[in-house]
Amino acid sequence: MKFRTTSVIISVLLAGCVYVPRTTTVYDKDCDIEAKQMTMDLQQIGALGSCQGNQCAQILVGAGAVAAASAVISGSIVIAGNVVYWFEKEGRCIATAVVPPAPRPTSPPRAPSG
Repeated sequence: MKFRTTSVIISVLLAGCVYVPRTTTVYDKDCDIEAKQMTMDLQQIGALGSCQGNQCAQILVGAGAVAAASAVISGSIVIAGNVVYWFEKEGRCIATAVVPPAPRPTSPPRAPSG
């Protein structure tokens, strides 16, 4: 009985939620470049409406299956994306070490006076 109660609570928490991959830009101060990074976000796409008895169980099982499947698929996308972004960052880091970026002027050049 306790297992069933726990599984129902977990299913209710997952109902209507999916995991989606998200790309963000981070600054790498060691290489002085901006690099991309992927993370997983939990998004709610719906709420559990009114249901009764066996219908509730079927909805919860379906919602749990969708959440689990989205976690596996999005997790795979995030891992693959981060591997690609890591190679891209390393290549850009090596490129900036070989040819450092030109220094940015702090103020515009002034015309000579006189």
